[in-house]
Amino acid sequence: MMPSRLGTLTVACKRGRMDIKLGFGSVPKAQYVFVSREGDACWYSLSEEGKQVPIHEKALTGLITGIECNKSVETQYGLTYKTDLAILAPTPCIIRSGRESYFSKSLLLSLDALTIEQLRNPLTIAVSPGDKTVVFCSIYDPATYKVVDFSWGGHKEIDLQALEQRVTYKVSQVASQTQAPLTQISVSKNTEIRAMMMAQIDKYLSQLNWTPEMGRKYLQQNYAKTSRRQLDDTELLDFTFRVIEMAKVQTALSIAS
Repeated sequence: MMPSRLGTLTVACKRGRMDIKLGFGSVPKAQYVFVSREGDACWYSLSEEGKQVPIHEKALTGLITGIECNKSVETQYGLTYKTDLAILAPTPCIIRSGRESYFSKSLLLSLDALTIEQLRNPLTIAVSPGDKTVVFCSIYDPATYKVVDFSWGGHKEIDLQALEQRVTYKVSQVASQTQAPLTQISVSKNTEIRAMMMAQIDKYLSQLNWTPEMGRKYLQQNYAKTSRRQLDDTELLDFTFRVIEMAKVQTALSIAS
């Protein structure tokens, strides 16, 4: 019987920190947040059964990692066009709104007013209700509590396509500039995980009273390798589980005797 998890790994990078839980868990996929006013809620998510779950919080803080404008989406009402904003938060989210909606336009105008340097930092996406079914978007700097100021006048006459292109380009610049650091984080994360598994193996091999020669013999018989460092990630994880299980069995036998 393998342990359900090995622990929690905190990964730090230029754009924030993320806790990665090792072992069994939920599927790591982004949560869609749909902008739509229902009662006092301005957005909602979907349950696993497809039911709407109102989100009563008015703000979501995270790092903007991407945007997709004028995205065609097939719905029960036919083909529609959406704006998808990707946010890195404790649970990564994709905020989806109608392309022509007040929310989408105020979101794009706010993003257009930000510099690339500002876009690298955490931002707060806030919703506020307007008349009837209208929802507006405001962006705040969570460090200073200041709202991003932009001109709303003449929003009906804006060149939406040009605005979308400017914002998409700006966000893509931020993503491309952070790609290399994120690759380094991935390598660092893998190194930390392997180091943690090595420490677990050392701990339980000590309980088993294995000599280095016994360890090499076991690796040769089961993995055709002579050193733990030669094991790939899958093999190292398997060896970790095996050692833990053998140590548990030995402990149980010693208690029983």
